Amino acid sequence: MTQEEKQLLLKELCVRLPYGVRISLTETERDASASEFSYRDGRFLTGILYAVYPQENRVIIDELSEPIAQYNVRCGGFDIDECNVRPYLRLMSSMTDKEREEWADLFNLELDKLNEIDDEDKAEELAPYYFGKSHQVSIDWLNAHHFDYRCLIPKGLALEAPEGMYKAE
Repeated sequence: MTQEEKQLLLKELCVRLPYGVRISLTETERDASASEFSYRDGRFLTGILYAVYPQENRVIIDELSEPIAQYNVRCGGFDIDECNVRPYLRLMSSMTDKEREEWADLFNLELDKLNEIDDEDKAEELAPYYFGKSHQVSIDWLNAHHFDYRCLIPKGLALEAPEGMYKAE
């Protein structure tokens, strides 16, 4: 993984932290005796992202699919340089019609507020605020629904979430 890819992945993991994103991780090829946890020898584990430490290139994964062998715990810290850490995300093309309408409504709400302003000069002055706020709300919505709007799946930095992994709330 290049440094740029690592930074993109860490940034992505940080913004998705509040939304319970599921993670897949596999140990990359290295000396197994150097492993802090010696877990599952090259096979994969899944769990929910619990914490991200960008300065240390580490993540904490909770609710692991199997306990970490020697400690018998379901939570552990993993170095992204030593483990292949990838979030499960949904393709944008998997958005349902209902989700598409909901997402579009986020923009319309802000535009309607802007159109209510009578004074044209005031409207121009406030436009960047409303569009900026609308954009932030939209990105939050995409994160909460686990969509891959940064195209991490084709880059190999994320996995396509199986259908039904993230139940509609």
